[in-house]
Amino acid sequence: MAENWEIGGFSLYIHWPFCQAKCPYCDFNSHVSASISQPDWQAAYLSELDRLAAETGDRVLRSIYFGGGTPSLMDPAVVDAILTRVRKHWRTTNSLEITLEANPTSVEAGRFAGYRQAGVNRISMGVQALNDDDLKRLGRLHTAAEAMQAFDIARNTFDRISFDLIYARQDQTLDQWKAELRRALDLAADHLSLYQLSIEDGTAFGDRYAAGKLKGLPDEDLAADMFLATQEITQAAGFEAYEVSNHARTGAASIHNLVYWHGGDYLGIGPGAHGRISYGNQRFATDTPLSPQGWLRAVSAVGNGENPRQVIPSDEQAVEYLMMGLRLSEGIDLGRYAGMSGKPLEFKELISSGHLEQNKTHLWATEKGRPVLNAILRELLV
Repeated sequence: MAENWEIGGFSLYIHWPFCQAKCPYCDFNSHVSASISQPDWQAAYLSELDRLAAETGDRVLRSIYFGGGTPSLMDPAVVDAILTRVRKHWRTTNSLEITLEANPTSVEAGRFAGYRQAGVNRISMGVQALNDDDLKRLGRLHTAAEAMQAFDIARNTFDRISFDLIYARQDQTLDQWKAELRRALDLAADHLSLYQLSIEDGTAFGDRYAAGKLKGLPDEDLAADMFLATQEITQAAGFEAYEVSNHARTGAASIHNLVYWHGGDYLGIGPGAHGRISYGNQRFATDTPLSPQGWLRAVSAVGNGENPRQVIPSDEQAVEYLMMGLRLSEGIDLGRYAGMSGKPLEFKELISSGHLEQNKTHLWATEKGRPVLNAILRELLV
């Protein structure tokens, strides 16, 4: 019988913590550094791969994801060394997905060719907006024209391309967002990640918002209208909303993200990287020091870049699975949830209200339910 994690699969996440500048909305573990010793980082990544392969080398990898930060600042030789070591340690699926995040400011044709030669087969580009005024407000270093140039390089180098856009931006109208989204869909990407601007504590935007200085944000009604327009326009263009914020052409859904949302296991390597790893009946949460230099020192000094692992009790595993799985259009497997939680889920009222639907095996959010998914989860987790 397959272990619970095997239903979701097994993946590897590599975190590159450096950016050219810190965006004011970003709450990821990213840092600006004047000097980066790429050989030192390569050695640390390879050391961690060796350590974790000793635990998990009998597993089959479905995906590898280079996230950040800005991984397109990595030397292609470092990416090549990492992927060479991965292939030495693990078997992989025939459809292994290897994604690298890129910012338009760090895209060069030669660098992208190097990534492709190393084995990267999918690019996720942080475009965020298609007009210069909003790019400047978002703290982005590229212009809309530079984003399109970078996209052309990516399209001529890789078969699979995704890019991110942020909507519900300051002073953005519904018609402006519709026009921008249609323009994005005219490009030859096969996957779009479309996120509503969120104001997070600890970010520059969070500080400005708390001080009453972040003007022009949409009210809840306008933000909801933008969400609904996003669903309608992407669907009409042949992009399925397979997850609340992610839209893809048939067959182009992100394998790596699906491992997360299906409750699979994934190794997290690099400063601030999180992971989930299961052995028998136990599942562990892993994380690492946030400081880039602190992580490097830990790997160098003791041969282990992880903080102490934490056991995730079965009921908390069920909560994670519910929160991740209901984001998917397919929803959650009710039997799998009950097996983790030890009890069935109570959701009759949400079925009656039209926010959820079910069949014999699965439960999912309806078109009415998806815009208010957080409220649905609060109701289910009472």
